[in-house]
Amino acid sequence: MLIEELIDLVKFVCKTKAETQNIELKSAHEGCPKRLYDTLSSFSNQDMGGVIIFGIDEKQNFKPVGVYDSQDLQKKVMEQCLQMEPSVRAVFTIADYEGVVICAAEIPGIDITQRPCYYKGIGKAKGSYVRVGDGDLPMTEYELYSFEAYKKHTHDDERVVEAAFMEDLDTNLVDDYMRLLKINRAGFANIPPKRALELMNLAKGEKPTLCSVLNFAYFPQGFFPQLSVLCFVVPGQEIGDLSGNDIRFTANRRIDGTLSTMLDETMNFCIRNMKTKTIIDKKTGKRADTTEYPIVAIREAVVNALVHRDYSIHTEGTPIQVIFFADRLEIHSPGTLYGRMTVEQLGISKPDLRNQALAVMFEQLSQTENRYSGIPTIKKAMLEAGLPNPKFINGRNEFVVILYNSEHDTNKEKDSIVENNATETLMLAEDDEYDADFAPSIFEKDISYMKDMKEAKNLALLEFCKIARTREELLEFLGIKTTSYMTNNILNPLIESGQLKMTIPDKPRSKKQKYISTQV
Repeated sequence: MLIEELIDLVKFVCKTKAETQNIELKSAHEGCPKRLYDTLSSFSNQDMGGVIIFGIDEKQNFKPVGVYDSQDLQKKVMEQCLQMEPSVRAVFTIADYEGVVICAAEIPGIDITQRPCYYKGIGKAKGSYVRVGDGDLPMTEYELYSFEAYKKHTHDDERVVEAAFMEDLDTNLVDDYMRLLKINRAGFANIPPKRALELMNLAKGEKPTLCSVLNFAYFPQGFFPQLSVLCFVVPGQEIGDLSGNDIRFTANRRIDGTLSTMLDETMNFCIRNMKTKTIIDKKTGKRADTTEYPIVAIREAVVNALVHRDYSIHTEGTPIQVIFFADRLEIHSPGTLYGRMTVEQLGISKPDLRNQALAVMFEQLSQTENRYSGIPTIKKAMLEAGLPNPKFINGRNEFVVILYNSEHDTNKEKDSIVENNATETLMLAEDDEYDADFAPSIFEKDISYMKDMKEAKNLALLEFCKIARTREELLEFLGIKTTSYMTNNILNPLIESGQLKMTIPDKPRSKKQKYISTQV
């Protein structure tokens, strides 16, 4: 980074008095910190990487104290970087700030095929870390497995179920499926039956696979009790809220069966427990019933959970959860997003499929699309219903889809943003229309004004992007110096909302990447 960028970053940290997802502070005025391995690992294992700033002391209220010796510090930090696997290539920047020397080490994120980055001294299992908020936490066994599974192209839906036999499958369902394949796929009818089962990943030798058990077994939960769907209705806005009669759940059901059965029964549960609003057309007098959430949006979210959840041994004890709250519906799917996919790329880039055989099979059986259209369909349905944008959360061990209803308090959500997202302050500080010292008072006292200004800037940007623009053009237009900040805080939210798109969506980091408004 440039010296000016480091100084701006130090000002931001001293003002907000907080570390972030990609900023770690170390005092280093009395010597080089002896243990940087956890932070080197966690920053290397996230796409955005991170920055370690040496010379700010949290214990002294985030006071700039400087570093003991910038030359020796860089040498000793690099020694620790070389003890990582793969080695970390830090980039250093030194700046004078308020009479002391501040040093920053930029830690780049490594490619997913090289992860996890870990400290060789204690090995991969104990030396791999992940960044959560402003802390570095040891990777779980599942997180380590996820990287290995992606690198080795492991597809758990194709694994053999040793406890099952072919006679545990409903032969009528299997025969119907094979007939569909013969009709829809030229040449498939000429393949011998046993070989056809193997080619379609229904069996390996004399044993059925996981995807065939989930789709054709008489009772799949006899082999995997927790591969089911838990549906329940909470009377308030948080789990633990009670109704007037001290009832924790006003409806509660575990849904078992094949994937097709679970999809149908889950949709039945949702339809029964959704509120329905009746609208009478004043001109025609005709009645129209509107559901609390678009049915098509719920179905797409449930299908995604059933087909794309993680089916490894690390998550087979965790069911899918469908939870109705007073203001929202949440669908929890075990397992994180697979491979290189990020939340920002959902519905834009073509994802790597975790469960390839299962996706193809379910497409035939349930007449669902396998064309990566689920997320755009959810967004479009919510928009057409006049409801807030859906939220997608990729956690450490689950992926969550949140659909908000008309009772959702957007003001409460804004308050949450004010409390938890300090990057909004940085946006104001970088804006030429605001004085940096004045920005925090606006941030704390007038959130609505800030949001209006942000919306105005977004509209101006979308107008500017009616012609495809490069990152350099956008940096100049916005008056921002840092590409990563612009991408994460301005461009990605507009892409996620469908207002902006990349000209090369399959290669988001391409040097030839441009951005164009969808409102052209």
